[in-house]
Amino acid sequence: MYTKKTKKSSLNQKKEKKSSKTEEKTISIEEQLLIEKDKSLRLFAEFDNFRKRTAKERIELFSTASKDIMASLLPILDNFERSFKANNPKDDDGIVLIYNQLKAELEKKGLKEIENPVGKTLDTDFHEAITNIPTEKKKDKGKIVDVIEKGYLLSSKVLRYVKVVVAN
Repeated sequence: MYTKKTKKSSLNQKKEKKSSKTEEKTISIEEQLLIEKDKSLRLFAEFDNFRKRTAKERIELFSTASKDIMASLLPILDNFERSFKANNPKDDDGIVLIYNQLKAELEKKGLKEIENPVGKTLDTDFHEAITNIPTEKKKDKGKIVDVIEKGYLLSSKVLRYVKVVVAN
């Protein structure tokens, strides 16, 4: 009898070991499934971030490409305006029509002139102080007295700062 019990108990132990091994395999398979799902999810998220980043970079590339062209055209606009001050042309003169057409096309591309800041306080986000002049009035201190060169925005970024004279 003793031998039968021992054999039976050893068989039961073997069955338990096998069942525990299959449970371990099942757990490990489930863990592997979770790990693979996590890897897949992370890979998808990484690809989505890559797609968004490249789209943003492409948009920035187009804006910087136009930024260079716009910056090179600003001195031409300045020369047109200097010519108008010196010659006082009529509104129907060819040079005025060309200037208006050029300015309209640049505005369509996102170029905006920064408003005239005379009488306002200096804002270093949009203005560049070229020189200071003394003033007798205390209320005029720190205010812009004159504009040397106009400033422009491209979309919402400063393309060229307004060059100003500040009362001190």
